[in-house]
Amino acid sequence: MNKNRRFAIGASIIVAAVAYLVYTGIRETSVYYLTIDEFLSRREAVAGEGLRVAGRVAADSMRWNPSTLDLRFRLANFQGSGGVDVTYNGVLPDMFAEGRDVIVEGTYARDGMFRARTLLTSCPSKYEAEVPKS
Repeated sequence: MNKNRRFAIGASIIVAAVAYLVYTGIRETSVYYLTIDEFLSRREAVAGEGLRVAGRVAADSMRWNPSTLDLRFRLANFQGSGGVDVTYNGVLPDMFAEGRDVIVEGTYARDGMFRARTLLTSCPSKYEAEVPKS
């Protein structure tokens, strides 16, 4: 084989390996982003897949154990109805509270429990635009 042919074969192998690594990396880290209403209508179809679900922490649903870092709460829609039970183990975000809009990232199990790996809280309403007084 001449040098040019060996170089082309080697370069092709390297390009194929890099493309494969990029593909598998994107596939493993990509997650669906759904609102709670979208999730509730499709929950059986997306069970076991990585998801991000946006909703609101339902009133009187939060159970926090600071010694084990276990959290359970109900993620409801933005009107406070419907929802799914969520479990999370880890440090509680500072702004996490009942009635607060959150995004949970994790997987939904067929037993009806959403197991969150990450909790994200949104900014409080004081950052919303002021409504003009009439």
